[in-house]
Amino acid sequence: MKFIGDIGESQAALYLRLHGYRILKRNFRTRQGEIDIIAQKKGELIFVEVKKRKNDSFGGGSAAVNTAKQQRIIKTAESFLSNYEKEVPCRFDVIEINANKITHIKNAFM
Repeated sequence: MKFIGDIGESQAALYLRLHGYRILKRNFRTRQGEIDIIAQKKGELIFVEVKKRKNDSFGGGSAAVNTAKQQRIIKTAESFLSNYEKEVPCRFDVIEINANKITHIKNAFM
């Protein structure tokens, strides 16, 4: 499973780069949780959760980003942001990869 996730994260990072995002970090971890990709575009920080599925038989990948997962991602993002001296605009996105079709859901939660 981790192998599939790693492939998905690499696909998502490439997708983001091709769309003008700069990748700052991958797999940022704290005790609260992990953020798959932290990117930046036009001064905004984007915290990205990547979900890869072989197919959508069990629902799209974004369905796995439930409230508990969102809270862990937000706490982890707060830890990352504590290194910044000033407020930085940010958002939380989800990138779904189903059978190599990429769907980028901007502002997926907050």
